[in-house]
Amino acid sequence: MALSTEPIILDPTGARAHEEHRRLREHGSAVRVDILGVRAWSVADPALLKELLTSPSVSKDARTHWPEFGESVARWPLALWVAVENMFTAYGSDHRRLRRMVAPAFSARRIAALRENIDTVVTGILDHLDTVAPGESVDLREHLAYPLPIAVISRLMGVPDTQQDAFRQVVDGVFDTTLTAAESEANTKALYQALQQLIDTKRTAPGDDMTSLLITSRDEDEEGGLSEDELRDTLLLMISAGYETTVNVIDQAITQLLAHPDQLALLRSGQIDWNEAVEETLRLEPAVRHLPLRFAVGDITLPDGQTIARGEAILASYAAANRHPDWHGESADAFDITRTVKEHLAFGHGVHFCLGAPLARLEVATALRLLFDRFPRLELAVPADQLLPLGSLISNGHQSLPVRLRPAAG
Repeated sequence: MALSTEPIILDPTGARAHEEHRRLREHGSAVRVDILGVRAWSVADPALLKELLTSPSVSKDARTHWPEFGESVARWPLALWVAVENMFTAYGSDHRRLRRMVAPAFSARRIAALRENIDTVVTGILDHLDTVAPGESVDLREHLAYPLPIAVISRLMGVPDTQQDAFRQVVDGVFDTTLTAAESEANTKALYQALQQLIDTKRTAPGDDMTSLLITSRDEDEEGGLSEDELRDTLLLMISAGYETTVNVIDQAITQLLAHPDQLALLRSGQIDWNEAVEETLRLEPAVRHLPLRFAVGDITLPDGQTIARGEAILASYAAANRHPDWHGESADAFDITRTVKEHLAFGHGVHFCLGAPLARLEVATALRLLFDRFPRLELAVPADQLLPLGSLISNGHQSLPVRLRPAAG
């Protein structure tokens, strides 16, 4: 089959994501793509992607390593993804410095301390859902997948109850790739206003939370601490990544289990641990499809002879890589919690591996276990293939997840 040499234009609506991922894999180790007007190399080959994600020849620092950064990118709808100043975009020693300051928030001790709180939050959510009448439809994305991660990250970061709805709205906008440049710019402005309000609140009344600790570091250690921009953007990263991605995994895990009742039965009987369902969901339907952007520090020659030139952008296409047949065989597109090897790139790889991975795994496993224990007859209110995807080439979830907690009597 002759493959096109023109860049593949990625669909910002995410409407045909799996078809698009197959097309990316058909082109070999990497292929040029167009992301809302910006050209990049999409890498969907898992072996090559893992190699690039650990290579010093690849950077996330657009200011230093992307010649296109500047005025031409300022009006790009995804400009925020490359312009933030935090560990997400840092390179080398700057990345190590910023990651070291954030890492204590996600220590094993802190995650363990949150376990009881997560159980309590989920139980409270389920108590409310228990009032829904038999046969009535309820949106579990809205009424479970959203409120749990928001409550957990808000407690960790010290976000007041009065600000949580505002953060949800603007963070959703960060992941929405159907916004125009003007809409994205307005969303970013509102996002930074919310972040500044949080910083001002915590400077006035600090608490036992990560936001207060980071502010103290900023204000008392001007030499080795955070700059004001780094403080703001670090809070942005922790709040947005701390809830949006977990929402999607809860959504996708519930969807897959309801679509595969035989596998759900294995979990409910205790034959297989709930963590196995979490890992298979992360492999098959990772929270992030494509993650913008990385940049070649020097020319990179690929195994197939292609060259990613110095300064060119690289797109980590995690969802396509996770389903690569070279990694997971002919059944790579199937949901199978009994799969022996469930390796994936849902949390990234290398120095930028997600610090919040243990917390996200705990939240999802807890939500699934308690949900299906409380509502053993839970069912989708519409066929799984009729669920509408989010309008995003980044975020991988559904617009809603309608279910019936209990079938109607009779």
